[in-house]
Order: sequence, then structure tokens, then C-alpha cells
Amino acid sequence: MKTQKRIGALLLMTLLSLQACSTYRSTTTPPAQRISPEEAYRLGKLKNKPYLIDGRLYVPMSFDQVYGYEETGLASWYGKETLDQHNGQPTAYGEIFDPDLPSAAHKYLPLPMIVRVTNLENNTSIIVRVNDRGPFVDGRVIDLSAAAAKALGFYGKGTARVKIESVYR
Repeated sequence: MKTQKRIGALLLMTLLSLQACSTYRSTTTPPAQRISPEEAYRLGKLKNKPYLIDGRLYVPMSFDQVYGYEETGLASWYGKETLDQHNGQPTAYGEIFDPDLPSAAHKYLPLPMIVRVTNLENNTSIIVRVNDRGPFVDGRVIDLSAAAAKALGFYGKGTARVKIESVYR
């Protein structure tokens, strides 16, 4: 009986994870959300579970694992062809995506997470809130909002080599 309950719980978690990755697009823009610290903590616990994208399992890090976290790699940003698709839609953390605000998507960092992103080509830095999952393109480590890409000076180029450093959560 315990095995059946565990299988049922695992199936439920998998279905909830897949539902969070839905591509459903509402025709109306929901109002901006404000989340209390208590709600943010509760959502963080729910949103930092393993998730499945295109048959690949991703396991987010815990907040304990990100102290002093650093990563270097290729950054991209939500492109012109996807701005309309993502604008006004909820992020993986449940906040409403606004390309005019600095934010980021990362495959493994816990949600929400505050990081410093430095463009290694021009040494420009910005602090962003990681509140979404991605990029799911091989070779890329972080996806930034259009505002963050503009601040880092690679909006026109599309990608840049960056350094990511944890700041606080």
C-alpha cells in the first residue's frame, strides 16, 4: 500500500510539473501580482521541485547549495519573436513576466534567486531576479529579459559571454 501511495504522489508531482510547463496562452493580460514573503516562501518550496522538459529531467539546486555560486557561459534574452508570447504571462515562479523589468531564467538555480550577471565582453553588470526556467537551448546558461540585455549591452547582438554570481535570495 505504501508503494502505491508513493507512486501516486510521484505521478501527481510529475503532472503538476508538466502543467507548470504548459504553453497555454491567455488572450487577456492578468494584473500584476504582489507576493507576500510567506507566499514567496511557500511558492519557492513548490516551484523548486524537479521538472521535465522535452523528456529531460532538471533538478533545481537548493538555497543551501547556491552560497558563493558562480557560473560562466553564454547568455541570451527573450527575443523579439517571443516577447509577445511571454509578455504578461506567468513565469515558472508565478510572477507576471515584463520584458521591461530586469529578470532572468535559469535551469537549476532555486526560485526566486538574486544574481549579478556580468557581461565579460564589456565588464557591465546588473542585478536580476531569477524567476523563470530556461534557457532550454544547448550551450546557454541564462536567459535574460530584454531590459537586462539592454543594460548589459548585448540586446542588438542577441547573446554574450557572462559570469553569474549569487548575491542573496
